Amino acid sequence: MSQTARATIQSYYDAFNAGETEAMLACLADDVAHHVNEGKVRHGKTAFAAFSAHMSRCYKENLTDMVIFVSEDGGRAAAEFIVNGTYLETDAGLPEARGQGYRLPAGAFFSLEGGKITRVVTYYNLADWVAQVSA
Repeated sequence: MSQTARATIQSYYDAFNAGETEAMLACLADDVAHHVNEGKVRHGKTAFAAFSAHMSRCYKENLTDMVIFVSEDGGRAAAEFIVNGTYLETDAGLPEARGQGYRLPAGAFFSLEGGKITRVVTYYNLADWVAQVSA
Protein backbone atom coordinates (compact mmCIF):
# COMPACT_ATOMS: atom_id res chain seq x y z
CA MET A 1 0.00 0.00 0.00
CA SER A 2 2.66 2.54 0.92
CA GLN A 3 4.58 1.84 -2.32
CA THR A 4 1.43 2.55 -4.36
CA ALA A 5 0.87 5.78 -2.42
CA ARG A 6 4.49 6.87 -2.90
CA ALA A 7 4.27 6.14 -6.64
CA THR A 8 1.02 8.12 -6.91
CA ILE A 9 2.47 11.16 -5.15
CA GLN A 10 5.65 10.96 -7.24
CA SER A 11 3.59 10.74 -10.44
CA TYR A 12 1.51 13.74 -9.32
CA TYR A 13 4.62 15.88 -8.83
CA ASP A 14 6.37 14.60 -11.95
CA ALA A 15 3.29 15.69 -13.90
CA PHE A 16 3.32 19.08 -12.12
CA ASN A 17 6.95 19.70 -13.08
CA ALA A 18 6.22 18.64 -16.67
CA GLY A 19 3.23 21.01 -16.85
CA GLU A 20 0.92 18.08 -17.63
CA THR A 21 -2.38 18.88 -15.91
CA GLU A 22 -4.13 15.84 -17.44
CA ALA A 23 -1.51 13.55 -15.89
CA MET A 24 -2.02 15.27 -12.53
CA LEU A 25 -5.78 14.77 -12.85
CA ALA A 26 -5.20 11.06 -13.50
CA CYS A 27 -3.70 10.80 -9.99
CA LEU A 28 -6.83 12.30 -8.37
CA ALA A 29 -10.10 10.76 -7.25
CA ASP A 30 -13.14 12.27 -8.98
CA ASP A 31 -14.29 13.89 -5.72
CA VAL A 32 -10.85 15.19 -4.65
CA ALA A 33 -10.83 17.94 -2.01
CA HIS A 34 -8.18 20.52 -2.91
CA HIS A 35 -7.23 22.80 -0.01
CA VAL A 36 -5.15 25.64 -1.43
CA ASN A 37 -2.94 27.88 0.66
CA GLU A 38 -4.90 30.98 1.76
CA GLY A 39 -7.94 29.92 -0.23
CA LYS A 40 -11.20 28.02 -0.26
CA VAL A 41 -11.47 24.26 -0.61
CA ARG A 42 -12.22 23.21 -4.18
CA HIS A 43 -14.08 19.95 -4.76
CA GLY A 44 -13.71 17.67 -7.77
CA LYS A 45 -11.45 17.36 -10.76
CA THR A 46 -13.17 20.15 -12.71
CA ALA A 47 -12.40 22.69 -9.97
CA PHE A 48 -8.84 21.35 -9.71
CA ALA A 49 -8.35 21.71 -13.48
CA ALA A 50 -9.66 25.30 -13.42
CA PHE A 51 -7.30 26.16 -10.55
CA SER A 52 -4.38 24.58 -12.41
CA ALA A 53 -5.16 26.59 -15.55
CA HIS A 54 -5.21 29.81 -13.52
CA MET A 55 -1.92 28.94 -11.83
CA SER A 56 -0.26 28.08 -15.15
CA ARG A 57 -1.29 31.46 -16.54
CA CYS A 58 0.07 33.42 -13.55
CA TYR A 59 3.08 31.33 -12.47
CA LYS A 60 5.80 29.15 -13.96
CA GLU A 61 6.99 26.79 -11.24
CA ASN A 62 9.32 23.85 -10.82
CA LEU A 63 9.60 21.86 -7.61
CA THR A 64 12.98 20.64 -6.37
CA ASP A 65 14.46 19.01 -3.27
CA MET A 66 11.36 16.78 -3.05
CA VAL A 67 10.99 14.48 -0.05
CA ILE A 68 7.89 12.26 0.13
CA PHE A 69 6.65 10.65 3.35
CA VAL A 70 4.00 7.91 3.35
CA SER A 71 2.12 6.22 6.19
CA GLU A 72 2.55 2.45 6.50
CA ASP A 73 -1.02 1.80 5.33
CA GLY A 74 -0.65 4.14 2.35
CA GLY A 75 -3.70 6.19 3.35
CA ARG A 76 -1.81 9.38 4.04
CA ALA A 77 1.27 11.07 2.67
CA ALA A 78 3.18 14.32 2.86
CA ALA A 79 5.77 16.04 0.71
CA GLU A 80 8.29 18.79 1.38
CA PHE A 81 9.93 20.70 -1.46
CA ILE A 82 11.25 23.99 -2.77
CA VAL A 83 9.13 25.99 -5.23
CA ASN A 84 11.31 27.70 -7.84
CA GLY A 85 9.10 30.08 -9.73
CA THR A 86 8.53 33.05 -11.97
CA TYR A 87 5.55 35.35 -11.48
CA LEU A 88 4.14 35.76 -15.00
CA GLU A 89 0.78 37.54 -14.76
CA THR A 90 -0.69 39.59 -11.90
CA ASP A 91 -2.94 37.48 -9.71
CA ALA A 92 -5.96 39.26 -8.17
CA GLY A 93 -5.18 40.84 -4.80
CA LEU A 94 -1.44 40.22 -5.08
CA PRO A 95 1.50 42.43 -6.11
CA GLU A 96 1.98 43.30 -9.78
CA ALA A 97 3.74 40.65 -11.85
CA ARG A 98 6.87 41.72 -13.69
CA GLY A 99 8.53 38.35 -14.26
CA GLN A 100 9.93 38.23 -10.72
CA GLY A 101 11.63 35.05 -9.59
CA TYR A 102 11.04 33.41 -6.23
CA ARG A 103 12.27 30.46 -4.22
CA LEU A 104 9.97 29.23 -1.50
CA PRO A 105 9.90 26.24 0.86
CA ALA A 106 6.52 24.49 0.77
CA GLY A 107 4.76 21.30 1.74
CA ALA A 108 1.64 19.30 1.08
CA PHE A 109 -0.48 16.70 2.81
CA PHE A 110 -2.47 13.98 1.08
CA SER A 111 -5.16 11.39 1.75
CA LEU A 112 -5.33 8.45 -0.65
CA GLU A 113 -7.83 5.66 -1.36
CA GLY A 114 -7.61 2.98 -4.00
CA GLY A 115 -4.41 4.42 -5.46
CA LYS A 116 -5.97 7.87 -6.01
CA ILE A 117 -5.47 11.14 -4.16
CA THR A 118 -8.68 12.14 -2.36
CA ARG A 119 -7.31 15.21 -0.54
CA VAL A 120 -4.49 17.66 -1.29
CA VAL A 121 -3.54 20.37 1.23
CA THR A 122 -0.78 22.79 0.19
CA TYR A 123 1.12 25.15 2.52
CA TYR A 124 3.72 27.86 1.98
CA ASN A 125 4.52 31.20 3.59
CA LEU A 126 2.54 33.76 1.58
CA ALA A 127 4.24 36.71 3.37
CA ASP A 128 7.64 35.34 2.28
CA TRP A 129 6.40 35.03 -1.33
CA VAL A 130 4.97 38.60 -1.29
CA ALA A 131 8.27 39.94 0.09
CA GLN A 132 10.25 38.17 -2.64
CA VAL A 133 8.10 39.41 -5.54
CA SER A 134 7.84 42.91 -4.07
CA ALA A 135 11.59 43.43 -3.70
